[in-house]
Amino acid sequence: MYISSASAYQKPLSSPYITEGTPLSNPHWEYSRNKIACEELLMHHYREDGFPVTIIRPSHTYCERSVPVAVEGRNGSWQVLRRMIEGKPVIIPGDGTTLWTLTHNSDFAKAFVGLMGNAHAKGEVFQIMGDESLTWNQIYQSVADALGVELHPYHVSSDFLAAVGKQYDFEGNLIGDKAHTVIFDCTKLRRAVPGFAASVRFDQGVRMAVANILAHKELQHDDPEFDAWCDAVIAAQEDAKNRLSH
Repeated sequence: MYISSASAYQKPLSSPYITEGTPLSNPHWEYSRNKIACEELLMHHYREDGFPVTIIRPSHTYCERSVPVAVEGRNGSWQVLRRMIEGKPVIIPGDGTTLWTLTHNSDFAKAFVGLMGNAHAKGEVFQIMGDESLTWNQIYQSVADALGVELHPYHVSSDFLAAVGKQYDFEGNLIGDKAHTVIFDCTKLRRAVPGFAASVRFDQGVRMAVANILAHKELQHDDPEFDAWCDAVIAAQEDAKNRLSH
């Protein structure tokens, strides 16, 4: 059972509605191209040698140790949460209205276990994710609500973030993945695992994650470099707006 990635689906997308049959191609992210290469290798051996393989393509899966955000530094999402707590603006790509799918790891586990030893899974590919689609604005608002703070969103185009955030590989993370509206059809999964349904809404899951992170200092990885980068990006955009509006 090989864990691939939904980021392997073609970019740019020809349609936001994605099934296991959507073509694979991602010129923006080496991570995704490596996933595609692994899938092709395993399926080659399935076809030629009968090697028993099942390929899993999850979308954005999260757990109690980290909060999913679109723009973060090398140390993960804690610095974004800290900016929220300190009342600082947080960067959201684009206008924040593209749809994204987040899946709690407990829901992913239910589907994954349901495919183990499943006669319908050999030589097949399955998406595993929930049905809930949220905009990035809604996702960040849910994080702020879980923290009990006011959200100060600051929208920056994904193209600009990719150009000035090469050290964080935003071309791959955003242009090759999170900047696109995606709506997944998991009909095939439900045929193979009858009764599967994601039961943890994001507003519930993120509250559990935030509570756990705030209770465990070892999960709070400060990232002053990323924090300064966010301030610089916001200052540069504000400066451009001020200069061009006069």
